[in-house]
Amino acid sequence: MANAQDFRLENSWHPIAGEDCGGFVFTLFNLSDAPISGFKLAYTSLTRVMDNPACDNATFLMRNANFHQFAPPEGFVLSPGGSWRFTVSGLWRPAKHRTDGAKSAYLTLDDGRHVPVDVDDLLLGGRPAEPAPDLLPKGEVTEPFYLLPWPKAASLAAGETVPVALYPAEGTGVEDLKAISTVIALYRRLFKVGHVPLSLAPVHEGRALEFRQAADLGAEGYRLDFGDVVTLTHGGTAGRQYGLTALAQMLHGARTEKAVFRFPSTGEISDAPRYVWRGCHLDVSRQFYPVADVNRLIDILAWHRMNVFHWHLSDDEAWRLEIKAYPTLTTLGVLRGPDEPMLPQLGNGAAPVGGFYSQEDVKAIVAHALALHVEVVPEIDIPGHSTATLVALPELADGQEAPDSYRSVQGFPNNALNPAVEETYVFLGKVFDEMVTLFPSKLLHIGGDEVASNTWMASPLARKLMTEECIEGTFGLQSYFMKRIQQMLSERGRRLAGWDEVSHGGGVDPKGTLLMAWQKPEVGVELARQGYDVVMTPGQAYYLDMVQDEAFQEPGASWAGTVPPEHTYTYEAVGDFPEELQARMRGVQACIWSEHFLNRDYFNHLVFPRLAAIAEAAWTPRERKDWQRFAALAPLSPKL
Repeated sequence: MANAQDFRLENSWHPIAGEDCGGFVFTLFNLSDAPISGFKLAYTSLTRVMDNPACDNATFLMRNANFHQFAPPEGFVLSPGGSWRFTVSGLWRPAKHRTDGAKSAYLTLDDGRHVPVDVDDLLLGGRPAEPAPDLLPKGEVTEPFYLLPWPKAASLAAGETVPVALYPAEGTGVEDLKAISTVIALYRRLFKVGHVPLSLAPVHEGRALEFRQAADLGAEGYRLDFGDVVTLTHGGTAGRQYGLTALAQMLHGARTEKAVFRFPSTGEISDAPRYVWRGCHLDVSRQFYPVADVNRLIDILAWHRMNVFHWHLSDDEAWRLEIKAYPTLTTLGVLRGPDEPMLPQLGNGAAPVGGFYSQEDVKAIVAHALALHVEVVPEIDIPGHSTATLVALPELADGQEAPDSYRSVQGFPNNALNPAVEETYVFLGKVFDEMVTLFPSKLLHIGGDEVASNTWMASPLARKLMTEECIEGTFGLQSYFMKRIQQMLSERGRRLAGWDEVSHGGGVDPKGTLLMAWQKPEVGVELARQGYDVVMTPGQAYYLDMVQDEAFQEPGASWAGTVPPEHTYTYEAVGDFPEELQARMRGVQACIWSEHFLNRDYFNHLVFPRLAAIAEAAWTPRERKDWQRFAALAPLSPKL
């Protein structure tokens, strides 16, 4: 049986005179001990070819979104130790970074077997490919305390010694003891070899911790007073946890970097968040993340006092949420492979892949998050980005619509739920019924992004609906659809959240609606003018899949430009909002899109330290931010 080591695909990008987007050179090596012929080569790449690319020494067979398939010349035999080299031009954009080439590949042999092919990152032809420079300076601190995000106000004296641990003063109530236990467990999960900073029992050379409550601090506010005893005063249970986490951070820093950080001997911290929405989004459709990874990311959010986990559960590539009324969503709607209902995409190869979250998984993750004061906001992306849904439930399509009448920006044909198919609303009603039992959040995110401008225009059912309801164009249909969805959510006690395109074509009722401005910062201001509450998550600052440097060797996407950590940190989301609209700006959010995250190293390289930078932007007042201090603190933050 052939394995990936038997075949290797190397790929490079070259500029071509007269071709703005250049071209690829592919070389397939046969490292097995047998010749092959009559085969086909498939690869996945975000740098897609046009419908009729120019090929040399190969025949283009097909493309489906990021899936491409080619064949060698008729009669070609690839001998052991030999290679097949071919070129492709007619790309839809130039390759700018090493992750812009083939992400995966496999061969289909003449007997129908699928054989894995090993593939490496893209090489750059024609000029050197310099590595990216260091993205984070060493930094410096003027106040020697590890607190990230930095507090609203602090006046602290550095102690000469570090307490072994903090422990509850005599008479501490059971709820406070439980809160300490929660933070001990959080610390232990994040730092498995770290010295635990808190203890439920008195500790020799430790320091006692007293708890007080003051409602005027607000639900998330806290105050820490340092002396022979540490006093934590909090407004609510969230504030209590944030205060305990701040104490754990300071002890962790003082032990981990003794030459830089200390623990306070005296002084005070008075703290509360800048924004009510301090979020992080995770796309689990493009790549599947095991439950343990999702929980660890939530732990990292809690460590940085972020309070919203936006869970992107469906997209073209897969539907990841178990819906008992529609079991095919998590059978047909998640399986990708050469012989599966959906072709490989974004790093998938010869082996079938799947993965979904059972309802028991979801309940456990939601409970884990709630215990850490993190709200889980689920997203199913509709009406666009619905290829997986339509594969699982083909009856939701207009059977009279041509099968390739429009394509999404990602290249998926006919990928949107049809507003004129009444069964669509029956389906979504049953989905919402199950979701509201799983997710206590009053918000349900319904996507609404990237519907192609000619979507549904070849659908007779959609045309009929447009005539009957006097609807104009694709985005008028989208608005009709979204208004019905908004009503369905309202009937179930939920409010609509979505991406900024929900406002297109007439939008929805802004009252109670939360939209996320992702395309560019000025979109957020316009949404606020229309009466929507807004979360700012512009790709130019807060999309954590974006490259951090222009160097070819830096991995990631680049459609929103280059987003170095310093820009993410210093960007002020509220900066363009006039004063009268600033109350509409509810907060900020990091977005983790997973097209490029084929392994944990890529994830950690791109997400950190920028996630911590957004956490500080969400919490810390502008005048208290300090890039050099952040650069010194960020390396202590946990990673996935």
